Amino acid sequence: MAGHGPLRALDERIGRGVAASAVPARLAEFLADLGNTTVALPVLLVAVVGTLWASRRRPAEREDAPGETAHGGPERRWLPPLGALVVLAAVPALVVPFKLWLARPGPPRMAGGAHDGFYPSGHGATAAVAYGVAALLLARCHRRAGRGAGARWGLAAGVVLLNAGVGTGLVRQGYHWPLDVLGSWCLAGVLLASWSGMCGRWSGGRPA
Repeated sequence: MAGHGPLRALDERIGRGVAASAVPARLAEFLADLGNTTVALPVLLVAVVGTLWASRRRPAEREDAPGETAHGGPERRWLPPLGALVVLAAVPALVVPFKLWLARPGPPRMAGGAHDGFYPSGHGATAAVAYGVAALLLARCHRRAGRGAGARWGLAAGVVLLNAGVGTGLVRQGYHWPLDVLGSWCLAGVLLASWSGMCGRWSGGRPA
């Protein structure tokens, strides 16, 4: 439907409206650039390193069996950070085939580019996965350190606002249509849910 269905005309009309909006171009470009791998990957790496460092300083979660999970196996504290890098690496592996399959044309600004596939947005998916899984890693640290839910809710709200800004920037600058961004968020949701489930099943912690 994103490429040729009934939503396309409405999507493109909304996209043209956002592109002509009063959002400052410099701000929109800055927000769109937050979806670049060169920006998002270092942020995730900082969260990964911080999580690994914190896990070495704190005691094991179970007092009755240090270093073991509730299932009796060893606690794999390295698994959530490693899984975070894996799900980010999965973004291009999933986005590129979708783009080639749907071959949806981009906004007028992108006409004549090197490719004709714009759904879903790679920048949108990169930002949603990188910043989302970084926030989930930090939320796990806060929870296991016994901190309140306020910090975790703050992280969640920050990630939502950040990704809304990235999506707005991409549409405002004419790099993507709104449905391209929405599709990337749906893909990111699947990847983040998979990461959370993996952590809860195999790392010894509860789902983030």
